[in-house]
Amino acid sequence: MRSAFIDKLLKRMDRLEPGEIQSVVLELIKEKGFLEKTFQALQEGVILLDPEGAVTYVNGAACQFFGFQKEQVIGQKLTQGMRGLDWNELLKPGAVVSRDMEIFYPENRFLNFYITSIDDEQPLGFVMLIRDVTETRKRTEEQIESERLNAFTLLAAGVAHELGNPLNSLTIHLQLLERRLKKMGKPGEKLHEHLDIATGEIKRMDTIISQFLAAIRPSKPQFQRTQISDLLQESLRFLKPELDQAKVKVKTDLRTDLPIMPLDADQMKQAIYNLIRNACQAMPKGGTLTVSGSYTDFEVRLSFEDTGKGISPEQMGKLFQPFSTTRATGTGLGLLIVRRIIREHGGEIDIESRAGLGTRVSIWLPLVERKVRLLGEGE
Repeated sequence: MRSAFIDKLLKRMDRLEPGEIQSVVLELIKEKGFLEKTFQALQEGVILLDPEGAVTYVNGAACQFFGFQKEQVIGQKLTQGMRGLDWNELLKPGAVVSRDMEIFYPENRFLNFYITSIDDEQPLGFVMLIRDVTETRKRTEEQIESERLNAFTLLAAGVAHELGNPLNSLTIHLQLLERRLKKMGKPGEKLHEHLDIATGEIKRMDTIISQFLAAIRPSKPQFQRTQISDLLQESLRFLKPELDQAKVKVKTDLRTDLPIMPLDADQMKQAIYNLIRNACQAMPKGGTLTVSGSYTDFEVRLSFEDTGKGISPEQMGKLFQPFSTTRATGTGLGLLIVRRIIREHGGEIDIESRAGLGTRVSIWLPLVERKVRLLGEGE
């Protein structure tokens, strides 16, 4: 776009002395340098195109978004990569196009671009402004997920409560039946098997409801300074009979100086139990579970890696959905509970898996009290 200064210059060009022209050129260079620094300082990408769609200028932010060097794109036509844009229509005064696009290189981002023509007596080209909306999109998705989960929680909690009442009534009546069958003696023994099955199924339903309410019911952690490695060792001792029965060998790779940190010990043990049991159930013919723990100045990382059957790509996308499970007797609530507990501790959970090669679940817990590092230490 031509400035008012350039317009005045063109009108007076034939009346300028050589010395004045030199002064004007220096002024133009100064102005160009100022605009260059301004564009380079912007966090938004800026791309200028000529009327044919060839790149005439690109700033550093745009280069960073798309992973190219400035020299690689100057003179190249952008029209080939922007399908669906009517460039002739864009040349009309006031024409504007705004779209979102997803890119995968150099990293996965969501970008919004705004493109319009530079209007003048004759078409001068196009200006394209690009914004990174990845974080905005992520926050929107999290908000939608939160609203959906809140609505689901209210509905499900009510249904779970209503189911609890008839289950309690059934349990009482089954107990009364059991007493009568005992009084009948041998004739009643044949019915005991059916009664035991019914009682077992009711207990299983009650367990599912209890786990479901534990997964969705908000509960504030009661933080106390706790040694995380002690919780891990205690959990492994408690589950040792189950691990032995499943023929699962446990290897631990824990740093001996894992820090004391604020945790809700009961909730954290519940999360650890679920992760260990999930790993155990993923190895029905036995295998190895490796529990590792490390930390940085900012966070503690715990990993639970099994040698089981792994998780298919189709199932990976459903892991945190309620009642989504790969096991016939599973409730699909274990990982939902784990994620809720970890997030309430300010942490995150990550799952890596390949079908047939096992699964690794990692959790990161923030360190509120960071270790003080003295100058010169470790140098």
